[in-house]
Amino acid sequence: MLYSHSPDSLDEWLKICTHSQFHDLREFALGLLRDLDAVRNAFSSPWSNGPAEGHICRLKLLKRQMYGRAKLDLLRIRVLARSLTLAPTYGEAF
Repeated sequence: MLYSHSPDSLDEWLKICTHSQFHDLREFALGLLRDLDAVRNAFSSPWSNGPAEGHICRLKLLKRQMYGRAKLDLLRIRVLARSLTLAPTYGEAF
C-alpha cells in the first residue's frame, strides 16, 4: 500500500485490523479511522516530512549530548559545524 501510493486496499486492511485479536493493532486501526481523510491523503501525496524530521532528530540528539556540559554558544557552534559538513558540495564527482 505505501510503496504503490494507492489507498485502494486500505479499507480492507483496516476492516481486518479492527476485528483483530491483538489489542494494540486494533487501537492503531481505530486511531487511523478517526482521521481517515488525512491517512488517504498521505498515501496519494508525493510529499514527505522525512527530511525535516531527520534534522529535528539530529538537533535533539546534539542537545541531549550537550546537556549540562556547556552553554548555548557551544551548542550553536556544534550545530553549525555539523550543518556545514552535511551541506552538499557542488562540482564533486559521485
